[in-house]
Amino acid sequence: MAQEEQGTSKIPACDDYFEVIQSRKRLPFSLQESLTNAFAQIPVSSFPQVPGGKVIEIPADSSVIAAVRILSEHNIMAAPVSNAVVGSITDWKDRYLGIIDYFAVILWMLENAELAAFSLYAGSATAAALGTGAFGGLGALALGATGPAVVSGVTLASAVAALAGGIAAERSMGGDAIKAADHLGDQFYELLLQEEPFKSTTVKSIVETYRWSPFLPVAADSSMLTVLLLLSKYRLRNVPVIDVEKLYIKNFITQSAVVQGLKQCKGRDWFDCIAACPLSDLGLPFTSHDEVISVHSDDLVLEAFKRMKDNRIGGLPVVEHPSKKIVGCVSIKDIRFLFLRHELFSSFRKLTVMDFIKAVDSANHESGRPSAMQPLTCSRDVCLGSVIDRLASSSTHRLYVVEGDDVVGVVTLRDVISCFIFEPPGYFEDYFKSGIKEMLNP
Repeated sequence: MAQEEQGTSKIPACDDYFEVIQSRKRLPFSLQESLTNAFAQIPVSSFPQVPGGKVIEIPADSSVIAAVRILSEHNIMAAPVSNAVVGSITDWKDRYLGIIDYFAVILWMLENAELAAFSLYAGSATAAALGTGAFGGLGALALGATGPAVVSGVTLASAVAALAGGIAAERSMGGDAIKAADHLGDQFYELLLQEEPFKSTTVKSIVETYRWSPFLPVAADSSMLTVLLLLSKYRLRNVPVIDVEKLYIKNFITQSAVVQGLKQCKGRDWFDCIAACPLSDLGLPFTSHDEVISVHSDDLVLEAFKRMKDNRIGGLPVVEHPSKKIVGCVSIKDIRFLFLRHELFSSFRKLTVMDFIKAVDSANHESGRPSAMQPLTCSRDVCLGSVIDRLASSSTHRLYVVEGDDVVGVVTLRDVISCFIFEPPGYFEDYFKSGIKEMLNP
């Protein structure tokens, strides 16, 4: 069990998760303390660079489809959004707006799918314009922000509020839009991607309105403990590393990259000690059997993506009804197939989860990626080292814990990282006030 007094951040969802994980650990406190102190001394600059040595950026004036293509072509979940630079700049905040990822894209898509349906159903451009005014704030509200937040205006308080996800709201356009969408076909695809106001939607507008999480870069001389806490306790999926002198993002550290790095530590005493522990000794899986969020194979795929959005998770096990027998998995990243494959997009209102993952599986087979029909699974008594090996080798974000064929839990990259660290008392205050706050408000 970790130290009695954990660092707290006044972000209940983050604190509750981390406190439970720490309280369940059956590890010597001396080992955890030594490891946490060691990570605190390792500078971010020592972390390996992204493949190719250059961070992929997406211009702010790019279209949504162009952004999805870039993410898909480079097989990445997210990328920094850069402003067109006119003349010289003196502040990195003038260069970057934030991060575009599949989570922001899905929020945009789910709102505009209803808007497009309403427009076609009403049969007029006026309806579309009315819908934009009436429902344009849905994404930000559902995200949990109190309004669009531009990176240059982020303060410590607003970053904490964004992490906490204060306000949540759902709005529906009613049965008319849903009824219309069930019969759209190619018309829907053409309207959403080729007609105004949809085709002119830029990455900039999505980042400002549908941001899933705050943009919290760190400097190269920050500690790896800070990055690990952001990627675990504070639920960020990526942390940009800013060169504060040259004003550009020089590295982009993701949860996946950290777990890949942990795998390379095999053979070191501290890693082998923790990796040899069964999941139960590390408080995993975090969720209980009845808390596992899943989707049925005969549900519509749109329901799967809505469920991910509502629960702020990146993937779901696909199970047979009425049992919990796992037959596949669907990831937030798979939404790219709806945008890049016309035949899927134009019929996605009627597309079942099983038909969708079969199409994804076919595409993954062609590219050599893991099968959506054969998700990674393990038993409760498997050791953490085996989980790390499998997650790192397959470049996936989660592994499902099963008893027989039934899903009873999930182990994510966030969970794995949390096993190796704790937050020292006062660390949140010390770092966020002297580090991130200084960078965002020099």
